[in-house]
Amino acid sequence: MNEFLFLTSWFVPLYSLLGAILTLPWSIGIIQRTGPRPAAYLNLLTTILGFVHSLLVFKDIWNREQENLVITWFQAADFQLSFALEISVVSVGATVLITGLSLLAQIYALGYMEKDWSLARFFGLVGFFEAALSGLAISDSLFLSYALLEVLTLSTYLLVGFWYAQPLVVTAARDAFLTKRVGDLLLLMAVVTLSTLAGSLNFSDLYEWAQTADLNPVTATLLCLGLIAGPAGKCAQFPLHLWLDEAMEGPNPASVMRNSLVVGGGAYFLYKVQPLLSLSPIALNTLVVVGVMTAVGATLVSLAQIDIKRSLSHSTSAYMGLVFLAVGLEQGGVALMLLLSHAIAKALLFMSSGSVIYTTQTQDLTEMGGLWSKMPATTTAFIVGSAGMVTLLPLGSFWAMIAWADGLVKISPWVIVVLILVNGLTALNLTRVFRLVFWGRPQPKTRRAPEVGWPMALPMVTLTILTLLLPLMLQQWYLLPSWESLDWYVVGSLVASTIAGVTIGATIYLHKAWSRSRILVWRVIQDLLGYDFYIDRIYRLTIVSAVALLSRISAWSDRFLVDGLVNLVGFAAIFSGQSLKYSISGQSQGYMLTILVVISLLGFLISLSLGLFTKLPF
Repeated sequence: MNEFLFLTSWFVPLYSLLGAILTLPWSIGIIQRTGPRPAAYLNLLTTILGFVHSLLVFKDIWNREQENLVITWFQAADFQLSFALEISVVSVGATVLITGLSLLAQIYALGYMEKDWSLARFFGLVGFFEAALSGLAISDSLFLSYALLEVLTLSTYLLVGFWYAQPLVVTAARDAFLTKRVGDLLLLMAVVTLSTLAGSLNFSDLYEWAQTADLNPVTATLLCLGLIAGPAGKCAQFPLHLWLDEAMEGPNPASVMRNSLVVGGGAYFLYKVQPLLSLSPIALNTLVVVGVMTAVGATLVSLAQIDIKRSLSHSTSAYMGLVFLAVGLEQGGVALMLLLSHAIAKALLFMSSGSVIYTTQTQDLTEMGGLWSKMPATTTAFIVGSAGMVTLLPLGSFWAMIAWADGLVKISPWVIVVLILVNGLTALNLTRVFRLVFWGRPQPKTRRAPEVGWPMALPMVTLTILTLLLPLMLQQWYLLPSWESLDWYVVGSLVASTIAGVTIGATIYLHKAWSRSRILVWRVIQDLLGYDFYIDRIYRLTIVSAVALLSRISAWSDRFLVDGLVNLVGFAAIFSGQSLKYSISGQSQGYMLTILVVISLLGFLISLSLGLFTKLPF
């Protein structure tokens, strides 16, 4: 039985795809009498099957060798496109995480969206979304991974724009789609280039090719930058980071998956192409610069947000920036550990914030307060999720940070400063959000806020327990460093930054009536961070304005030059036709005379041009 499950591991993504297909009769309105819930239950059933299948394989895969499956899709002459799949501890573990978090998010959605008229369509999109992520996890082909990243882009567009009757939602979906398309287009250029240079798009073949490849430095740099562009868009990294903030307009269950799994999918792809990035030191340095800028910048921006989901989404960009930094420093194993701990903790935080939004019907932090006694399960979930995000012994992020920092103390000591800064500011922001939401006096919208029902509480409690048990899981998988290998100066610095962040966040004065500070200097800083360093306005003044100008020039030339020339020819034809109709007599001998005269005239002109008259004896 175990052997059969292992050999059919490639079927795990198809469970979710099957669930998405089964929801179609309800999604498109063929079945209406039963309501949309049967579609949700069918999708839940297929997700459970995928989760159990991947979990049973993961349990026994530790004693097996990695296995690669190759399915040829297209072959012509020496060119071949194939679907290569990797069945290993990392890939199967990723499918367990994806299907498990998707299952919890779907149960959560049953409560959060119980009155939504298009519940079936939402579950169908989630199944489609989950299938792409699971396929990306086991993919061993750059071609297949690129195709699945495109599916993720489409899924993000559809899920962000789920409530398409709202203009702001439509704008957010469009911006998210177009922003990701920029990175996807550059990635496509890199994929096509690699297919020409390496002759294969399977990762195993590409790794061997990269060890002996002799490329021009410019070619290698452009190729690697193209490979980086796709994950930068998916992980909301600078300068393609604005979409994740706008994507918070979508349903909160989709935000749970987007902030824990979608960004993780982009980072996982970056981890897979890391051996290829070693072809260009400039590309690795670019990863480091982009990661540091996004990690520090997004953490600062999150401090000035008064929307609870946007405050947490900027934190997601910051942690993905740390993953980019880890890959840029060729610390792939640490990047995977950071992705695991972040995905679980961030999913828990978004479930907790979604419960608050569901109960209070607001996302504005200044309208909340005093919920700790009214929503104990939600409060506990937020506290545990926040603790799992920062360096707090013995939770998962603590070991990820320590394992990373421990190997870089002597090689790149400046990285420790970045980690301390991001960790401390994250602790400060989460403490600030906790005080505004759960502490203090109840506001009008929170006076009678009840705890959420069991469909929303059950996933939160499950993830709370999972976050607390993650260190034991890491220990069982032999991923924790030994106590003897720890650098206690680094441990003390990171833990001290967490304590400092919590202390400052707990003691600074927060007035709910002040959406903007009354002190000019602080107001300028607050606006600078609150509006994301005005990057969107800079884009509008530069890139958007340039594209709009080129569009106007193109429209003018198309209207007056191209259309003008075509219209002139048409007008000339109409005018000549209208003029000639008055010279028509209807007599055939007149037509024959006209044809004879014209042919004679043409023959004379051709003979004249060829110089035939000059050769005559007279």
